[in-house]
Amino acid sequence: MQDQAPTEDLARRAAAGDSGALDRLLTEIRPEVVRRCARFLPCREDAEEAAQDVLLQVARHITGFQGRSRFGTWLYTVVANCCRQKYRELKRRAAEQPAAIEPAHAVDPRTTSVIAGSRVDLLEALDRLEREHPHLVAPLVYRDICQLDYAEAAERAGIPLGTLKSRLHEARKQVRPWLAAS
Repeated sequence: MQDQAPTEDLARRAAAGDSGALDRLLTEIRPEVVRRCARFLPCREDAEEAAQDVLLQVARHITGFQGRSRFGTWLYTVVANCCRQKYRELKRRAAEQPAAIEPAHAVDPRTTSVIAGSRVDLLEALDRLEREHPHLVAPLVYRDICQLDYAEAAERAGIPLGTLKSRLHEARKQVRPWLAAS
C-alpha cells in the first residue's frame, strides 16, 4: 500500500460493486496484509492463513467500507480481528491435541504461534483484556498494534480523542504487568 491514492480509489470502486477493482485491490494489498498478520502471528504459515482470511473478509464485506475513513484504517481492523480469531483457533486446536508427542515429532516452540514469544503473549494479554475490560481493547489494538495515529484510532474506535487517550493509558497499565510476567 505504498501509493494510497490508487488503493483508496480501488477500495471505493470495489465497495460500489466493481468486481475488477476488487480483484486488483486484493492483489495489491496482499503483501501488506501478510506483513501485518506477521506482526500478530510469528509463524509464517499461521500469518499466511490469517492473511487469506483477511482477503476473504475484505472480498465479502467491502460493501461495508463507506469511505468515511481511509481504507487502510478499515483494513487494519479486519487484519487485527482475523489474527485474533486465528490465534484463538490455534490455541483451541493446541488444547484439543493429545498431550503426548513422540520426541521425533516434537514441535519447535519457536515456530509455533501458539507457544511462541512476545507476540503470542500480547495476544494472550488482549484476550484477557477483552474478558476483563472490553472497552480498552480497541484503543490498544488501533494505536499500538495497527499503529494508527491518535486521531485515526479515535475515529476508528468511534470515541473522542481524549477518551481514546485515557482508555489507551488504562489499557497499557493493565497489560504491562501481564506481559512482564510472561
